[in-house]
Amino acid sequence: MARVGLREWLAVAPVFASGKLARFSGDGKSPLTRFEADFSEKFGVRHTLTVSSGTGALIAALAACGVGPGDEVLVPAYTWIATAAAAIAVGAVPVIVDIDETLTMDPADILRKLTPQTKAIVPVHMANMVCDMSAILGIARKHDLIVVEDACQAVGLTYRGVRVGTIGDAGAYSFNQFKNINIGEGGAIVTDDDRLFARARMYHDIGALFRGHLDNYNEPSMVGINLKASQIQGAMLNVQLKKLDPMIRRMRVRYDAMAEILDSTGFRLGPHNDQENAAGLHLLFDTAEEAQTFAAENKRGVYRLFDSSRHVYTNWLPIIEQRTANPRMNPYSWAARKIEYTPDSCAKSLDILKRTCRVSLGENYPLAVMTYLARRMRRQGAASKGGLAYAT
Repeated sequence: MARVGLREWLAVAPVFASGKLARFSGDGKSPLTRFEADFSEKFGVRHTLTVSSGTGALIAALAACGVGPGDEVLVPAYTWIATAAAAIAVGAVPVIVDIDETLTMDPADILRKLTPQTKAIVPVHMANMVCDMSAILGIARKHDLIVVEDACQAVGLTYRGVRVGTIGDAGAYSFNQFKNINIGEGGAIVTDDDRLFARARMYHDIGALFRGHLDNYNEPSMVGINLKASQIQGAMLNVQLKKLDPMIRRMRVRYDAMAEILDSTGFRLGPHNDQENAAGLHLLFDTAEEAQTFAAENKRGVYRLFDSSRHVYTNWLPIIEQRTANPRMNPYSWAARKIEYTPDSCAKSLDILKRTCRVSLGENYPLAVMTYLARRMRRQGAASKGGLAYAT
């Protein structure tokens, strides 16, 4: 995760002093306006809209794309619950798709889960692991589907030279405390589509009708909600954006160094959809018990993915039980077919998650510390397996 320090504190002081804290206070040189322009330039995208959270970004993006009642949205079995909940928030239902060993959506299972009601795919670039966007876009274009990238856990990463989140019809980012850009809470939507941008901007601001200075690209006004960010967030984001690429470079250097150490002892490194730009490290084991033992022996910076229960679809109880705040507003009641979630729905995903450990790259620690930890893991693995650690 990105660190917050003195520079962020100094950046917000002038905002406090100005008294202009709201999204649409001040002039065109406000911190949020500057961030959105700089983010668009850095990421090579036409439009950036800052919002209050990554969840809000997903909801507004789906709403902007016209996803709604009767539609099905494909989401992966390994992600934060917000990915699935965003579909419900706009009146659609999530259909859960298996991941593969890259920890991202399996294109083969996308094809198996398609129905006439499928409207959108939400690929998640999970834990700095990027999706196979070439395959996903190919499926989407063939079947006339919308692609909204959930890049909340991979802000700034690239897939074949293009920033993730900018590849589909729209992208969503999170600036939560645990993300690559960190302002505590916040998010953004990006798109190259003028109409989608206008709709997202109206949806995220219930008062958009009264902001005559906004160009809505001839899109008729619609009712939205309040997902606006503040100028305080904008001030912090301007500092954090400058830290992003140097941090990602540190992650890649640590990946290369640690992967080389672990690979030399026989660990099975998790595959990537863009190996050259890998910035996430995970290890695959033959059995769930081996992964569990490895995580227990290396508690600093290592955890088994299945034990991070909040990211495993079987633990999304409101989704699994199909419960919403008001039963008369439950999208499952007007779905075109009966939607069911069972432990067997994505059994392949559960098997992978039980046999996989994520290894922290420690981008905020010296490289020497992280290589030391990798060598320590190697020694422990060799001792456990008689010299060939968890070889497959």
